[in-house]
Amino acid sequence: MNTDRQPDPARVSAFRGVEHYDDPAAIHSLVGQALDALGLPDDYVLPHDCVVLKPNWVKEHDERHSGPGQWEHVVTHPAVIEAVIRWAGTQLAGSGSITVCDAPQTDSSFAALNQYCGLDEMVDRCRRDFPGTTIKLLDLRPEEWHAVDGVTVSKTQLTGDPAGDTFVGLNDASEFVGFHGNGKLFGASFNMAETNERHSGDRHEYMLCRTPMDADVLINLPKLKTHKKVGVTCALKNLVGINANKNWLPHHTEGTPDLGGDQFPASTAKAKLEHSWMGRAKRIVNGRPLLSRLFVPLKKMGRLFFGDTQKVVRSGNWHGNDTCWRMVLDLNKCLYDFDGAGQPRKKPLRYLAVVDGIIGGEGNGPMSPDAKPCGTILAGTHPAAVDMAAATLMGFDWQKIRLLKNSFEIRKRNFIPFLPSNISLASNKPEWDGPLGQAGGRFAFKPHFGWVGAIEHEPQNQANNPAIK
Repeated sequence: MNTDRQPDPARVSAFRGVEHYDDPAAIHSLVGQALDALGLPDDYVLPHDCVVLKPNWVKEHDERHSGPGQWEHVVTHPAVIEAVIRWAGTQLAGSGSITVCDAPQTDSSFAALNQYCGLDEMVDRCRRDFPGTTIKLLDLRPEEWHAVDGVTVSKTQLTGDPAGDTFVGLNDASEFVGFHGNGKLFGASFNMAETNERHSGDRHEYMLCRTPMDADVLINLPKLKTHKKVGVTCALKNLVGINANKNWLPHHTEGTPDLGGDQFPASTAKAKLEHSWMGRAKRIVNGRPLLSRLFVPLKKMGRLFFGDTQKVVRSGNWHGNDTCWRMVLDLNKCLYDFDGAGQPRKKPLRYLAVVDGIIGGEGNGPMSPDAKPCGTILAGTHPAAVDMAAATLMGFDWQKIRLLKNSFEIRKRNFIPFLPSNISLASNKPEWDGPLGQAGGRFAFKPHFGWVGAIEHEPQNQANNPAIK
């Protein structure tokens, strides 16, 4: 058994194959090729390990189109998940455990997601084929919200993570230290006081789900998509789904740019009016379910005057969002530096990312993207390298994306042990194989409309680096 070498964190594999999910065997083969190309040491996953798989299950369907058949471009496909379960199950050799878990967006239906994706059936197949290995499926959320037209009108308590929660105080190591938006941070609900209580001065705190924090091996299974608040969502951003309280997560800073906010892209009179009017309404209905129902028609009126969020930039959904990337990097610091008890890790995290890019999502991601068939699986042992590779192959310039550029400017608790120039690709596609910066034949993903013109890659010689699609 080869246990002497460590995997190269700057090495990413990117393998191309079928651009559909109709052939699970082909998907399994592609995942296997991508993992083999990483050259992992034999002891990266050991018998008796606790392995946690973290897919992207943000929403059970495209927000624009409800019902079955509208999810393959939104969430990590079960064919990719099952391929990784089977890979890990083989390494565990009839022992240990595999937990597949996520905390979807709070107003999502896990029951519908389970039904549409056939998750119970997937787990049952794997249990039969890997007796002796405990395989579980978990919804990590403590509650599920029922929303009407985007307004939360009721909440259902759930069991949450059976292992409990992990409190981490990053404090002076947070990317929010010294941020001008502190005090105006907006999280996941109208309760801004809770968000700003957790992020003030040198106090910056997070509440994470303990199951992924306790893992011996964490395997991140993101979807290859654009994102309205950070540009792209891949391995780094996928950690939002390991949080027990998402209202502790700052998503944007309230207000117009002239007032230090990134809620809107311009300091127009209309934006200031919306900030004032809608902000006052949100504060009134916060924590009052009966009043929340009255807010539904009010929001519809506001949409008529201010415009629909599917078409108008608001809520930090643009390239000027200077808030969300900080939260994402903080979450990755929490994972890399702290264990399930919230104490500094005594041994390094064993981490792996496998990206579902068979059918990606472009445009209004992450929950209303257009399908983008790519036939690609990416894999790596470090989220920053994987995301740099993903953004580059999507056709974006990583230096124009704050989340990625600022990953290499971290002040404290730096979890990235390489330089951008160190990142290389291993691929079955010759144009991709080699240094990342020299990769040709890139895709041409459409950014979210709030990011158009701000992050696209502009090759010096387009003729020598044509886009695939």
